[in-house]
Formats: sequence, structure tokens, C-alpha cells
Amino acid sequence: MRSIWKGAISFGLVNIPVALYSAVSKSERVKFRMLRASDHSPIRFKRVAEADEKEVPWDAIVKGYEHDKGRFVVLTNEDFERVAIKSDQIIEIKEFVDLDKIDPMFFDEPYLLGPEKGGDRAYALLRDALAKAKKVGIAKVVLRTREHLAAVKPVGKALVLELMHFADELADPAQLSLPGLEPAKKEMDMALSLVDAMTENWQPEKYHDEYAEALMKVIDEKIAAGGKELPPARRAAAPSTKVLDIVAMLQQSLQQRSGKSRPEPKPKTRKRAA
Repeated sequence: MRSIWKGAISFGLVNIPVALYSAVSKSERVKFRMLRASDHSPIRFKRVAEADEKEVPWDAIVKGYEHDKGRFVVLTNEDFERVAIKSDQIIEIKEFVDLDKIDPMFFDEPYLLGPEKGGDRAYALLRDALAKAKKVGIAKVVLRTREHLAAVKPVGKALVLELMHFADELADPAQLSLPGLEPAKKEMDMALSLVDAMTENWQPEKYHDEYAEALMKVIDEKIAAGGKELPPARRAAAPSTKVLDIVAMLQQSLQQRSGKSRPEPKPKTRKRAA
């Protein structure tokens, strides 16, 4: 794996040299090119200047901040280097917090952290201490020219850096019209029964991108058909949005769940002819 950042984790007076790696693989996603409909010629996007519509090469492009309408101040690489804050090459852990006390809405994007030369012992110590204490390190780090809030978390034998949102970046749920109703006891008892019936051990490998798989099947069918239009598909019925009897729906859900829990009979197999 190729690292995208190198620096160190610091907590107290301890520094752990680490490298940052992407934790999400995008190679399996279905990718499309934009084409001209008439002849399927691929579309290219050009960087053009608003003043004269002329194309601008990368080496002639600079970064500017619009401080007034149509007025910009240009920032150079040297200007960015002036922003010499401590978290520039350091994942500086500010404090340790119980993981279950953090609202999941704060978490954004995970990265893997790997130890660099000389950092194995301290890396393992921090990882195991966090796991035993059931805590995460709340840190600040600069990535892609901006400072991020982040959490350092133990995941198996690895440490993970998960970028987080700052509090002022999150929308306030109070802005929504939310129900303040107390559910009836019968409804709550049945809802809890359904939750209990649907509770399983977490097995992430059993979930996969069914939409992408179905889309690739359609793509393969179109390739096999020489690009011709396929017959229209039968669309699934849209879920009902009518307000129904909650208790009846819970009862029906429980009955379906109890039926699924019964072992299905094994299909009879035909003996092959000798």
C-alpha cells in the first residue's frame, strides 16, 4: 500500500512515527465515461478562463480567495507554508474520550495508520491501551491544506485515524419537526420483540453492493446484445407511504421473522445416472 501522509502521533511527550493509508478501496466501483450521444465520442472537460474562454494549463493555475465580488487575493505555496501550526505533520492527541460517548454523526472518513521505523513498540502500546480502556484519542491533523478533528481508534491489530466533523459543521436536528409522542406500551413491547428477533452478530462480509452487481449484469447483457436496447424491466412496486396500524404491521413482521427462523427443508437431489 502507498502512504498518503507521513508524520507522527503525539500524546504527552510520546511521539510515534506513522504513515497514513486509505482505508477505503474504490477500485470495485462501477465507473462511467460521459459520451456524446450521436457517436459515443468521449467527453473531455477543459479548464478555461472566464475572461476569454481560453484553455489554461495546470502550471498556469494558482489558488485565489475571493474577498470581494470579482476581487481575489492569490495564495502561493509559500503562503500555505506560513500556516505553521503544530498539527501540520503531527497527529496531536489532545485528550482521551470514551468511544460510546461520541455521537456517531461526528465521524466522517477512516484512514489506516501504520507504524514507521522505530515506532512499533509505542504503536502497539497505544493501540492496546486504547483497546483496554475502551477509549479513543481525540486529535487534530492537517490533511489536504485544512485542519481536521480526528479520532485515533484501535481496530484489531491496527490503529485507525477517523476524520471527524467540527461541532459547527453539523446541522442541528432541532431544526426538524420531530415527534414528541410517547409510544403505547403494547407497541413498545412488540417493537422490542421484533428488534430482539432481528438481532444478529455483526458479520460485515455478508453485506455487499447489490445495486452495483445488478448494474454490472445489465452492462454484460447490453454488451452481449451488441449495445442494443434491452426489453423493459418489470419494476418492483414502490413501498406504501400510507399510515397503517403499527401494531398489525409489527405483528405481521414478527410472524414473518418466526417463519424465517425455522430451518428450511433441504431440496432433494437427483442421483446421477451411472
